[in-house]
Amino acid sequence: MNKIIRITTVSSSLKGLLKGQLRFMNSHYEMIGIASDEDQHLKPYEKREGVKTIHVNMTRKITPIKDLISVYQLYKIIKKEKPLIVHTHTPKAGTVGMLAARLAGVKHRLHTIAGLPLVEATGFKRRILNAVEKFTYSCSTLVLPNSFGMKQIILDEGFCKESKLKVIGNGSSNGINTEQFNPETVKKSDIEDLRAKIGISKGDIIFLFVGRIVKDKGIKELVESFNELTKNFNNISLILVGPKEDHLDPLDAKTESVINSNTKIYCMGESNNVKPYYCLCDVFVFPSYREGFPNVVLEAGSMGKPCVVSDINGSNEIIRQNYNGLIVPKKDSKELTEAIRLLITDSNLLNTLAKNARVNIIQKYQRQAIWDELLQLYKSLEQAY
Repeated sequence: MNKIIRITTVSSSLKGLLKGQLRFMNSHYEMIGIASDEDQHLKPYEKREGVKTIHVNMTRKITPIKDLISVYQLYKIIKKEKPLIVHTHTPKAGTVGMLAARLAGVKHRLHTIAGLPLVEATGFKRRILNAVEKFTYSCSTLVLPNSFGMKQIILDEGFCKESKLKVIGNGSSNGINTEQFNPETVKKSDIEDLRAKIGISKGDIIFLFVGRIVKDKGIKELVESFNELTKNFNNISLILVGPKEDHLDPLDAKTESVINSNTKIYCMGESNNVKPYYCLCDVFVFPSYREGFPNVVLEAGSMGKPCVVSDINGSNEIIRQNYNGLIVPKKDSKELTEAIRLLITDSNLLNTLAKNARVNIIQKYQRQAIWDELLQLYKSLEQAY
């Protein structure tokens, strides 16, 4: 049986971004997952997915010496395992993994793009990131942007030719398990228990954000907008679910102060079970500055929730204006405020958007469809081997 090596920078990406996918592929190929394991997810992932995993140190920052060590370690593993395909995800794993695979003589080298940090960079940092991205693509034989908008950005930046690009399905790296993310799987008692735990009044219209609590996710604009709206509406609440990353992308002091002082904003930290939060909320809000194809918007839609998103690739492909959500310009707290205000005051619109939310996800983003199309891609490469 041919081998395929999948590489992510950290093991939590294998666990979360690619949940179930390697287990499915393991029926057709001998799958090996490689990642850095500071977050201690690798061995539990190996046991749950039933695939071999290997730990290789990789950093998420620009660390040339450590990166060269990672390349050498990956090179040795790849030469030993002799895979048919090496398939990388996340920026750093892409760079070191594609280089190592090329040096090791792997014929089929695939890199999935699920977001470009360089989109928000400027000056010298932007030039460095552009060069690294272009280098990564030059080491690959096929680049898989996980949204059509991402594909267009890559073409606009001139990172590679269109013949090297392919979007799987309608977008997304892993699709969405609509049976798992189904509001009927959550008990009403669990929803009410969560409401009581947080301390939200029953009459409140609840807005929810799930993701990293960082600047790039639009938290500044979201908090600013919501804080302004609470001056006129006392029946609204905002729940923030996710980890902070103060060492990578901290919030500014003013935003932190508003989160701490506004009694209608509830910062809940990271959660291993977000489904009750989706069920509790009325609207999901995701004003991110940049994405590949945001899983949380897929999840919220699958749970039957309308979304307010920023006008960026991925988000603006899942959400259709006035059909299953609202789209606002990124970094525009005024427009975000007006979109949220509209949903507070127009219950008919809110109900219409909610009615279409789950239908849209079921029709376009089923997980199995993504897996099947990726498998067919692997099979076509195998036949061309």
